[in-house]
Amino acid sequence: MIRLLAAHKVAVAAIVFLQLVQTLGNLLLPTVNAAIIDDGIVPGDTNVILRLGAVMAAIAVVQAAAALAAGYLGAVVAMQLGAQLRQEVFGKIQSLSSQEVASFGAQSLVTRTTNDTLQIQSFAVLVFTMLVAAPVMGAGGIVLALQQDVALSSVVIVVVPVLMAIMYVIVRRLVPLYRDGQELLDRTGEVLREQIIGANIIRAFVRQDHETQRFAQANGRLTRNNLQSALLVAGMLPLIMIVVNLSSVAVIWFGGHRVQAGDMKLGALTAFIAYILQILLAIMMAMYVLMTGPRAAVCAERLRAVLDTSPSVADRRPEVPTGTDRPAFDGGDLAFRDVSFSYPGAEAPVLEAVSFTARQGSITAIVGSTGSGKSTLINLLPRFLDATSGHITLAGRDIRSMPLDVLRQNIALAPQRSHLFTGTIADNLRVAAPDAADAELWDALETAQAAEFVRELPLQLQAPVGQGGTTLSGGQRQRLCVARAVLRRAPLYLFDDSFSALDFDTEARLRDRLETALGHAVVIIVAERISTVAGAGQILVLDDGRLVAGGTHGELLETSPTYREIAGSQLALGDMP
Repeated sequence: MIRLLAAHKVAVAAIVFLQLVQTLGNLLLPTVNAAIIDDGIVPGDTNVILRLGAVMAAIAVVQAAAALAAGYLGAVVAMQLGAQLRQEVFGKIQSLSSQEVASFGAQSLVTRTTNDTLQIQSFAVLVFTMLVAAPVMGAGGIVLALQQDVALSSVVIVVVPVLMAIMYVIVRRLVPLYRDGQELLDRTGEVLREQIIGANIIRAFVRQDHETQRFAQANGRLTRNNLQSALLVAGMLPLIMIVVNLSSVAVIWFGGHRVQAGDMKLGALTAFIAYILQILLAIMMAMYVLMTGPRAAVCAERLRAVLDTSPSVADRRPEVPTGTDRPAFDGGDLAFRDVSFSYPGAEAPVLEAVSFTARQGSITAIVGSTGSGKSTLINLLPRFLDATSGHITLAGRDIRSMPLDVLRQNIALAPQRSHLFTGTIADNLRVAAPDAADAELWDALETAQAAEFVRELPLQLQAPVGQGGTTLSGGQRQRLCVARAVLRRAPLYLFDDSFSALDFDTEARLRDRLETALGHAVVIIVAERISTVAGAGQILVLDDGRLVAGGTHGELLETSPTYREIAGSQLALGDMP
């Protein structure tokens, strides 16, 4: 946060100056009033009245202008600070691997990027509004109050420690409440997110009452936490007002006796009352900032935890200047050499000593039972995860030696979960190639067997797509994701179980078109259905993280018991054409 404030040092310096001007105006006016009360004005002396009135009016105008300018600049800097902080946290999240994202939790990252940043932003507004004015007003008020009457200033010696004690007790209790509150907010958001995404499942299994109760429990814990902190904050003002009012009564009582005894002038007493109120106001302002500070501090800790996380997938320094064309490989094979992968703390590796070569211009298929490590293997290629040991090379280059942008710009991926973004069909396709013409989009849709249903839509390429593609069927989403990958024109294509929602005829046509369109590249297909991979030039069989067999469909039927078992079970269930 300090680094971000340094970027606005000119504006911050201006805010400090303007608040000093405003505060000095507050401190000066009681002295002018005291002089008028004690010295008086000769009746008919219009010049003195006009001069004093002009001075007080000028002070008020300058003070008001400084307050408005300081408030405006403070709000602008705080908003920019919040925007930059959100941008940094978002950028950091983008650099994290799936392991780090899972460790924080998706909902927690959303809360940290939005709510936590908002709390810091709100605290920054208070800091720019009060934190400079409060100490200047307090210190100046004490000095000028002593100047008016030293003996009466003993009231300050009693009042200030009492207010500080109240502040200490409340702030000490608020810190753990705010820390727990942010975690409870994460949990409530997580439950709500699950229930919105899984609304159809909840209704299908008649679990509305159970989910309502689960949300009520999470919401109740958050409400109780917020209520406790709100009561502490609400109780602060009455306590402060009691102290302020008692101190005012004490000043008037003892000051009145001193005026009566001739030890103090009436104007000095009036000024002293104004200064004691300013001192107490300064303490109240500081207390209010410190009351909101603990929540901002907790939020800052949570954001710092994200920003200080070192990605497990290290990026190399870019080899090409930003803005240049994508550095494409001339083509080459993909090779795994004794590649293993284990999640931190896992008892057994997900992949163990996997070695194979996927040739350029041919299709390599990967099959295996659920949990055999197929998707993990795919995730190693764009370096969503990094291999624990071994080497992966593309066109003879170790992928770890490449900048992540360079590597990923040369990979086209159709993920296992067909995810589409809010926008239009054209917008979703151009995620892979932002400058692609409409003709290129239609060509990719033809290859993916998606052109027919897109043409039937009223707006065709401009047809809207809901969040996640929920307005489309599973097969339509898969074909659009395949079209998006085809549009990439990359040397390496990854299809992670991307045809599972398609019927046999559509899938067969799609495979034929892919063989023609992607004949220049290395193509990796992960599939559950044997019919999807039967025509591949090379089929790899994974079993419990190990590569147990490799060859063509016919060869594996003769040599691999695991492959025969998978093929036989699908034939028995009618999953083979």
